[in-house]
Amino acid sequence: MASKSPVRERWRAAPACANVRRNHAARELMRRILLGAAMAAMLAAGGVAPAFAQGNPFQPLVYVNDSVVTRYELDQRMRFLQILRAPDGDRASAEQALIDDRLRLFAARQMGIAASDAQIDAGLAEFAGRANMDVEEFTRALAQAGVEQQTFRDFIAAGVVWRELVRQRLVPQVQVSDAELDQEMQRVIETPRITHVALSELIIPAPPGQEAQAMRLAESLVQSVRSEADFAAAARQHSATPSAENGGRLPWAPLENLPPSLRPIILSMQNGQISQPLTVEGAVVLFYLRDSRGTLRPGAKEQVLDYVRFRLASTAEANQIAALSDTCADLFVHARNLPPEQIQRQTLSQGQIPTAEAIRLAVLDDNESTIVSQGGSAEILMLCKRQSALLAGNAQEAPVPVTAEGEEGAAPDPDALPDREQMRGQIFSGKVGQAADNYLAELRANAIIRRP
Repeated sequence: MASKSPVRERWRAAPACANVRRNHAARELMRRILLGAAMAAMLAAGGVAPAFAQGNPFQPLVYVNDSVVTRYELDQRMRFLQILRAPDGDRASAEQALIDDRLRLFAARQMGIAASDAQIDAGLAEFAGRANMDVEEFTRALAQAGVEQQTFRDFIAAGVVWRELVRQRLVPQVQVSDAELDQEMQRVIETPRITHVALSELIIPAPPGQEAQAMRLAESLVQSVRSEADFAAAARQHSATPSAENGGRLPWAPLENLPPSLRPIILSMQNGQISQPLTVEGAVVLFYLRDSRGTLRPGAKEQVLDYVRFRLASTAEANQIAALSDTCADLFVHARNLPPEQIQRQTLSQGQIPTAEAIRLAVLDDNESTIVSQGGSAEILMLCKRQSALLAGNAQEAPVPVTAEGEEGAAPDPDALPDREQMRGQIFSGKVGQAADNYLAELRANAIIRRP
């Protein structure tokens, strides 16, 4: 049954591409902005600084199972990451990335997986497209910075084979249960929707020819800022706006007042976090999220209870059946000989449940029961399931807003819950990513990695 999951089938059918994650829309937007800006800065600057001092370019640095990482490859990878303005472009991170690529290729060979030219070419085009370039333009820009096309191709090839390995080996093992889906939906319901944010800004001038310098300063600040006080000090020193005198502090603002392209970036941040550099015309911008305010969706705290009430002749009989019943299904099995009029199962919102029963149900978890003595007779009251009213009412997909002309509306309901299947897909992708990380860690632990 798992192999027929629409989520799994969509994952299997996805085209092979470079080993770059696309976890969140905001991160993807930021990556596109930064990549395009970085390429422009590189072209303006005419290259990047050498990664390290000259030496034998083909000197082995690390042996990984049956392959080797050379000084030249490390130099090339560092240059490549510098051009992308990747946060892990230092020597140690670049070396680890090359080691991991060797492990990915090693594991793929063991499974008989190889990247075809067509798959690699598709990956090259997809990656270059993020900088609004075709492959030829992208590789020409790389060459101006001293990065060979083969370095770019090797980077993509490792991602292609790893994705295929994950598709064949790990995807069939991943499942998303309805319980996991309900839990994640419940988390969404209980998470306040951000309505107002308190931001601080730091705007670094980047006149023509100085874009790369401004970006380097911004990146150094991202690495060094650890608190609001750090950000305020940096804003007073480097920011080119009137807010610099106040440490970059901006007043509380409704989220809807921010530019649409900025909202997902701010929503992806935690309170007390600095953003990645954002390039705008003539400047590089950093934001610090001091605080945020939000509200719960209407009805988020309302619950719907599914419960059963069994009337029995004596407390002893009620205790006996309750002791044998771990779930509502068990309760029906052990009380199957009761007349139908003694059994009642209901699914009601809290406001519809009689007060006496609601008080007793309030302290029960799913599939817990309590005995209510009634003179000589007794009742078993068991809670089958406690569920958010919003979640209980989200079994069917909400209708898509339409305009008077019958076209789909552009503004979705802000109180609407995510589509369940879309949420299932997000959970599935996250579990696949975690499984891939775990498998890579296993490969790393079992590999023979040594230095000359």
